[in-house]
Amino acid sequence: MNAANPLVVQADRTVLLEVQHPRFEEARARLAQFAELEKSPEHVHFYRITPISIWNAAALGHPLAAIVEYLRSASRYPVANSVLDEVRRWYARYGLIRFVPARHQAELRMEVLDPDEFAAILGSRSIAPLLAAERADADGVPFPAEHRGVLKHCLVKLGYPVRDEAGYRGGAPLAIDLRGVARTGRDFAPREYQREAAAAFWQDGAARGGSGVVVLPCGAGKTVVGLAVLALAKTRTLVLTTNTVAVRQWRTELLDKTTLREDEVGEYTGDRKEVAPVTIATYQILTWRKSKVDPFQHFALLEQNDWGLIVYDEVHLLPAPVFRATAAIQARRRLGLTATLVREDGREGDVFSLIGPKRYELPWRDLEKQGWLASARCVEVRVPLGPLRAQMYASAAPRRRQKLAAENERKLDAVGRLLARHAGDRVLVIGQYLDQLRVLARTFGLELITGRTPTSERERLYALFREGTLQTLVVSKVGNFAIDLPDANVLVQVSGTFGSRQEEAQRLGRVLRPKGDGGGSAVFYSLVSDDTCDLDFSARRQLFLAEQGYAYEIVGTDLGEGPGREERAWAT
Repeated sequence: MNAANPLVVQADRTVLLEVQHPRFEEARARLAQFAELEKSPEHVHFYRITPISIWNAAALGHPLAAIVEYLRSASRYPVANSVLDEVRRWYARYGLIRFVPARHQAELRMEVLDPDEFAAILGSRSIAPLLAAERADADGVPFPAEHRGVLKHCLVKLGYPVRDEAGYRGGAPLAIDLRGVARTGRDFAPREYQREAAAAFWQDGAARGGSGVVVLPCGAGKTVVGLAVLALAKTRTLVLTTNTVAVRQWRTELLDKTTLREDEVGEYTGDRKEVAPVTIATYQILTWRKSKVDPFQHFALLEQNDWGLIVYDEVHLLPAPVFRATAAIQARRRLGLTATLVREDGREGDVFSLIGPKRYELPWRDLEKQGWLASARCVEVRVPLGPLRAQMYASAAPRRRQKLAAENERKLDAVGRLLARHAGDRVLVIGQYLDQLRVLARTFGLELITGRTPTSERERLYALFREGTLQTLVVSKVGNFAIDLPDANVLVQVSGTFGSRQEEAQRLGRVLRPKGDGGGSAVFYSLVSDDTCDLDFSARRQLFLAEQGYAYEIVGTDLGEGPGREERAWAT
């Protein structure tokens, strides 16, 4: 036993890290390379080592020996051999199976390095029908090329990640380069980490590259990474993103920062159906159909054009039908862009197998230290229920309790205090429940943007906010992603999607754009109803940000200005 060490590694692969330990920051950064944060109570953070966390570590090139040695050297107690054996076994499975070209054009070949593992795979009922097993030899087996995606998906479910080196269709060529100077007259060149991210994905165009995910914080310029990859690929490209506003932001960036002409960039949305050498579409239009039994009418966009690259913006939000469609287009290069690989539906394995492994990642706080992100304070404001609402809450069913806690009318007073405190700042107020947001907007005379706000009106209001005519905007969950409001420096979250970690990350990202030299500063307030289920959901939402190194201060509705419990909580 070494009581000075920061970790407790348990036999179930849970890793405990003491928050007050002097080596906390170093340990948090090392664990983030190969483990996932599950819980972050006040004094101890709980991580778990999983197959996907180890496979992503392998894909990023973190050596197995370094992972094992760190677990041993940083653990307070001896690490169970069973834990280290599983880490070794999972790590060894990355690269154990390779897909490579076969002799016949309509086929690919699966090669397996370990004969025993190969025999187990051939004996699997879910895998065998996808292979030409009768033509297997000692090292591998051919299979029809159209089974490439579904085979990878099935293998990952069995615990076998695939290193796909079967190559890609080149796609129709496209002359595209990055501009040295943007059309706005501002100097433009990708930042060093953006160039590194694009290169890590592209890998000189080799078969081992060309598919995978780049993980960068909101505000770090993931779109620029996408543009840099387009300039490397020089091929017709389909960009899939979250909404029409995001489509138009991508279009603006493409025309501003690349050599593409306006007629070479198309918008494929509910409003327009343009197909061009670079086409930007929404997930919604791709998954639209008349009824649940009808086919997806726009899936043809994926298959009937000679795309050499498909970009999945906000890949953590990828709808299930697009996963199924992606399984059929594995011969095209695929780039996923995201701030977090966390998926609330647990489909991280689908992202790994069908989009690709993590190719590049930078911690949020590292970019903050370099001045590329604003520094941020995260503050949880505890708001008590009023007597009537508390009585209703006590007798309500669980689902009803969630809404009663989220829509606590006393949050209105807290918002008023915060708006007064930040009268000179650029404030976004964001929430889940439209009735709550309408009351807020009406009470304080603010503009409101929801999913029903026409795209043209959204763009007008965003433009007014960017130019400073509007100091404050109220937005529904449409503001979670893909809005370019770099001057926003205060965000007030009045309600959220239960325990969504990805949503918390996206919302903090709305105020992380750098504000001048040194990055500037931002504040993220989360209003939480005290002594309710709101607290449980809030604790879960904060998990991902805790993993990135953000700590939440806890205050009462006096915002830490008065005596009592709230002031002490602020001090902690």
